Amino acid sequence: RGAEARPRRGGAGAGGARCPGGAERSQRGRAMGAEAGGPRDTAPGQQLRALFYALPPGESSFRTVEEVPDYVDKSIPFFITFIGLEFAVSWIQKRKLPGRINDGINSLSLGILSRLPDVLFRSIDLISYIYVWNNYRLFELPWDSPWTWYLTLLGVDFAYYCFHRISHEVNILWAAHQVHHSSEDYNLFTALRQSVLQKYTSWMFNLPMALFIPPSVFAVHLQFNLLYQFWIHTEVITKLGPLEWILNTPSHHRVHHGRNPYCIDKNYGGTLIIWDRIFGTFEAEDAKVVYGLTHPVNSFDPIMLQLRPLAHIWNTFWATPGFCNKLSVIFKGPGWGPGKPRLGLPEEIPVITGKEVPFNPPVPAYLNCYALVHFAIIVDLYTELLASIGMLSQGTVLLRIGFIILSLASFGLLMENKSKAGILEIIRCLVFIGVYKLGYFRSQFSFLGYPYEV
Repeated sequence: RGAEARPRRGGAGAGGARCPGGAERSQRGRAMGAEAGGPRDTAPGQQLRALFYALPPGESSFRTVEEVPDYVDKSIPFFITFIGLEFAVSWIQKRKLPGRINDGINSLSLGILSRLPDVLFRSIDLISYIYVWNNYRLFELPWDSPWTWYLTLLGVDFAYYCFHRISHEVNILWAAHQVHHSSEDYNLFTALRQSVLQKYTSWMFNLPMALFIPPSVFAVHLQFNLLYQFWIHTEVITKLGPLEWILNTPSHHRVHHGRNPYCIDKNYGGTLIIWDRIFGTFEAEDAKVVYGLTHPVNSFDPIMLQLRPLAHIWNTFWATPGFCNKLSVIFKGPGWGPGKPRLGLPEEIPVITGKEVPFNPPVPAYLNCYALVHFAIIVDLYTELLASIGMLSQGTVLLRIGFIILSLASFGLLMENKSKAGILEIIRCLVFIGVYKLGYFRSQFSFLGYPYEV
């Protein structure tokens, strides 16, 4: 999963300064006191509070990176629970569901795709951060100080604001980030719709903190900042009173996901909304928000959604005359063109009429049921892969990842009712049968053995 970080000075690991004495550690509690080892276990209550950034320093401070729990992957059961709760509340409030099967499967597919590289490699955020910490840090803030914890909260969130804003204003970065905005629904499924490529540019914005903040503290807040943004992707929560002045809330983030002209390039905050208020990018929710991209992609193919924007930049780059203009295609805004301002012309943003119809190809009910059942099997295979990664050979891991990617692509084509979807799905099922019979696939639940055979 990645090389262990080596200390630069004696007595301190990748987690930061020297560990305090035993008596002091026992007072601080188990999370802050045990010696370095594997990732810590988290109680369900702690995992739930992590979703809301509500784990205080005493419960979420660790000496080394190796001790930091994988809060994101352990939150999967809570993601499922909250999605079910959102469906129930939406039905009670509006007598309608908050999303569609095809869009929900697509969002989850994109979320799984975005996490697959982390199955093979340690996060590039941590690799780069630990490298700078080991070789260039100026001084060490104590890993077990609440002041360090709160300073890191602000630092990680400000770095996220900067990266998030640049991701909307630089075309090559937008090509990755647009995946998250491609849904025309707005629900908790949308929160899981993430880019495979975005993490390979976001890491550099965190590096200034590596000059003085221990990696173990950073690793905690990197996850908390991401988890917090899950629950704000919903329409069932309206306003949160005075909290709207400080925190990023569902109302603020609905504006960020809108394609209404007043919503474009607004509300970039992750956990806090104060950065938008300070730097002039805040906009309160007003007219009904219409979600998605200004020019909808109209596809449920997760591979295409990840790669087509890059192909568009490539084609535009070669079709645009002049070397400086070619560079502008890459580094100016997605709305730029020769003779236009850096971020394009606001009047060219399509007008919202309120009659926009989301992309929703007609698909027989039985095909929706089929895709839903088979997607559930893939989710089970994915979670079992995460649970058993340490016991599998590299070949088996690659085989499972390849099959998951093949399956997600097939489901996307099924949701579009494409003619070639049937052929790809037959190939996928034949591969599943062969690999399952050879013992390379298994469910983490014994009661699923018979359904897998079926």
